[in-house]
Amino acid sequence: MSINRRKVLGGAGLAGAAAATGVGVDRLVSGYRTENGVPPADDPARFGDPRIPAETITNKSHLFHLGASPVTSFDGGSFQQADEQNFPILTGQQASIVLLTLQPGGIREPHWHPSAWEINLVTSGVATWVVIDGNGNHESFDQHVGDVVFAPQGSFHYFENRGPGEMKIVIIQNTSAAEDKDNIGIGECLSGLPPRVLSAVFGVPETTFKPFKKIDKAIVILKST
Repeated sequence: MSINRRKVLGGAGLAGAAAATGVGVDRLVSGYRTENGVPPADDPARFGDPRIPAETITNKSHLFHLGASPVTSFDGGSFQQADEQNFPILTGQQASIVLLTLQPGGIREPHWHPSAWEINLVTSGVATWVVIDGNGNHESFDQHVGDVVFAPQGSFHYFENRGPGEMKIVIIQNTSAAEDKDNIGIGECLSGLPPRVLSAVFGVPETTFKPFKKIDKAIVILKST
């Protein structure tokens, strides 16, 4: 039986409140009921200590050699990823980690993740960022070693390496999906639109867009020329 961690922890809080006040949990929550005097199936009291979610109890290894994992290469850099497919302890945790390397001039294509936010930490070099969120807020900045960047779920963002050396960044996302399964890039989007629509949007002739190359890849890491 799968356990909803939020329900479990929330139930634990209610149980504590009930103990402190001397009031039953069922009286603290409007609509809470028992089944012939027995707590419902999702009552945390039926599953032992609610502070230890069942999905975290495992004999899987807690260590993953991300830097030694297979490399996916592109023109402007590469990335390596740990997710539930190759790091089993992440199964059910809604978490994945990417180690992304950009060569000088490398650009992580402008994109957004429909189902995940991300936390970014530069380990070498400098990442130059642009983030546009759902409220239309626009922010540009340089991220150095020791800085943390948070890109909200659904925010449009990209970063590039304008420095003379290699740049590395670790990306932590709240999704179990591989990077190419929760990514929408600007190249793939524009490639799916007819020139007449792009012409209307940007106010230039349709012929402007006809020589554009078509991109059908979920992840693009390119190099500026």
